[in-house]
Amino acid sequence: MVYEEVLKTVRKNNLIEENEGIVVALSGGPDSVCLLHILHRMSKEMNLRIYAAHLNHKIRGLEAYMDSLYVMKLCEELQIPCFIRAIDVPQYCSDNKLGLEDGARKLRYEIFNEIKEKVSADKIAIGHNKNDQAETVLMRIMRGTGLQGLRGIEYKRNGGVIRPILDISREDIEKYCEENNLSPRIDRTNLEAIYSRNKIRLKILPYMKEEFNENIITSIVRMSNSLKLDSDYIDSQVEKAYKEVCRKYEDGVYIFVDLLTEEHQAIKNRLVIRAIRELIGDTNSIDKKHIEDVLGLAGKNKKGKKINLPRAIHAYRFNDYILISLKEINYEKLEYNYEIKPGDEVYIAELGKMFKSRVVDIADFNVENLGENVQYLDLGKIKGNITLRNRHQGDKIILRGGTKKIKELFIGMKIPREERSFVPLIVNEGNIVSVCGYRISANYLVDENTEKILEFTLE
Repeated sequence: MVYEEVLKTVRKNNLIEENEGIVVALSGGPDSVCLLHILHRMSKEMNLRIYAAHLNHKIRGLEAYMDSLYVMKLCEELQIPCFIRAIDVPQYCSDNKLGLEDGARKLRYEIFNEIKEKVSADKIAIGHNKNDQAETVLMRIMRGTGLQGLRGIEYKRNGGVIRPILDISREDIEKYCEENNLSPRIDRTNLEAIYSRNKIRLKILPYMKEEFNENIITSIVRMSNSLKLDSDYIDSQVEKAYKEVCRKYEDGVYIFVDLLTEEHQAIKNRLVIRAIRELIGDTNSIDKKHIEDVLGLAGKNKKGKKINLPRAIHAYRFNDYILISLKEINYEKLEYNYEIKPGDEVYIAELGKMFKSRVVDIADFNVENLGENVQYLDLGKIKGNITLRNRHQGDKIILRGGTKKIKELFIGMKIPREERSFVPLIVNEGNIVSVCGYRISANYLVDENTEKILEFTLE
């Protein structure tokens, strides 16, 4: 019964393919022992390579040592390669200023991934069960979670982590172990109501089962699975919106404000989360207040503002976009200089923008067909090399009304001081040819003698 149910979960969620290698996180408790035994049986049908990984946390003294001995014996009986490591987790957590639970989890996954790489395995199997799912959802409700948190534990996640027995209750797992004479180890600390999860397991869920619903575990899990469908749909809409609203460059993720403001609030929140995840890989330590702060930068009076987020993330508001970056930008010291060849494209890393240009014969040129923010000049008036750079002190441009300092031009156009280094200049032999997106020098304008035009834009 249990074995067939696990097979159903595996197939329904595409957790395991034939001929794969799987590292099983084996603590020695009922869940992981049941998982190992089932995967061992499954290996004969699917030609799987099974490995076991065990971490002695050095938290429970002799009991932990006995767990390791049990794991060794079980793997020997099943002829499964077993990797055991002992680490002083309390000392590690103290040295790294981590909570015991967080530190132990971090070390476990580091070891699992190390073994996975060493044996060229494909997956890491974790023994979370149906009761764990219900406990997790309840814990998140008490912390004030959103829809994403109510999804609970996922059947699989990045890095090849899978949870094949997530649909099996703890009661059925214990019965399976008994029927197969596995005699798993029991961690006595799980029977003490000293941690939040233990209190939910030992007090809250039994009370809810007795007073309200004897199938409370199944009901909570059913609700979580239903919400996963809703969440998956919203996520699919977020992915569509992300391709339009956001773009990743070398210096970070750009969120374009005009497009962002058109989205529903639920999509906006998730776009910021998605952008942070693309930048650093996850959203650990990022909470609702941080998301709201980033979205606040979309306000009309927020141009030139900056906020700092956890994990050395910075969010900057520029004229038409928000930049989420790991770089700390000093506007006044931002410097760049790129050689430009007519007709080429050049990525300006400091700006996160692409300079695009093309050469057009005057006979083919039609100003009415130009796109937004496109500029053009007389290519024949360019002598020697041209460069694209940030502004320098004392820069001037010749306009039809006379010579004007770039600083005065920016002031007149009301460009915020902190954005001025992000407005590049095209320079030819020391002469300012263009203030990109704004002005062209009078000495380079198209006239009746023009034969070839350089058309360019910044995207």
